[in-house]
Amino acid sequence: MKDRKYRIREASEADAPALLAIYAPCVLNTAITFEYVPPTEEEFAARIRKVKEAGYPYLVCEIGGKPVGYAYASRFRERKAYDPSVEVSVYVGAEHHGLGIGKALYRELFGSLPTLGVTNVYACVTVPHETPDPYLTDASPRFHEALGFRKCGAFTACAVKFGRKYDMGMWELILG
Repeated sequence: MKDRKYRIREASEADAPALLAIYAPCVLNTAITFEYVPPTEEEFAARIRKVKEAGYPYLVCEIGGKPVGYAYASRFRERKAYDPSVEVSVYVGAEHHGLGIGKALYRELFGSLPTLGVTNVYACVTVPHETPDPYLTDASPRFHEALGFRKCGAFTACAVKFGRKYDMGMWELILG
């Protein structure tokens, strides 16, 4: 990360308010998530708890003791046969974009996954169905591809937010 001291650690439910402050603007102002209303702090804490109780990592990046981003892995699909695969998400506060925080979080996250028997990592990424789009850029696909993900699937016009249709792309990274 560019000349900034940061610390990556495991998240706890106590982080819910700070992480929700990062996530809520994404819900309200972008199409990178398909939620329409931000969850409550209690709902967000429950999401953290669910990931951790399932045995997956949930990481927070702090600068000066303040959370500025987070990343986590979660179950890819319910059936046991999918256990070697996870879905991942990363969110970084807008004022900290472009500093390498997302990359640092993902690298730390990916380093912990082989010990869980994980070999395949998937990221669902929103893609504009129509361009230009005031609620979405191509930053997320570019970010994932720069980390070695490859696009492996697409769902056409599968979601609507802000009165616009959105496609969903699936990006894959094979660990090792």
